Amino acid sequence: EVQLVESGGDLVQAGGSLRLTCALSGFTTDDYAIGWFRQAPGKKREGVSAIKSSSGTIYYAESVKGRFTISTDNAKNAVYLQMNSLKPEDTAVYYCAALYNMAVVYTPSLVPPDHWGQGTQVTVSS
Repeated sequence: EVQLVESGGDLVQAGGSLRLTCALSGFTTDDYAIGWFRQAPGKKREGVSAIKSSSGTIYYAESVKGRFTISTDNAKNAVYLQMNSLKPEDTAVYYCAALYNMAVVYTPSLVPPDHWGQGTQVTVSS
């Protein structure tokens, strides 16, 4: 059974940093690419970053390039999203998901319902 659990969301001031964790169970990063998505109130869910460990392929949305870093820890079976220089527009619920391929990061609706975590709230105050 594929399970993902996010943690690390918090309230932070603009310019601050947070590290989100996506703990995986029932599979490893060798089985799926892992994507981070976010959804702000009244907006569509969007792909933020993704990583495919087997190939080392990494994707970042333009809005977070240079500020966010995705990484994996195979020993802990976890994926991290380090977020620096946070902006109020980064405020959203952040989700991780297991992806059949990296291209799914562009189309969150293609992620199977049981391949999502429950989300973690990130709020950036100005």
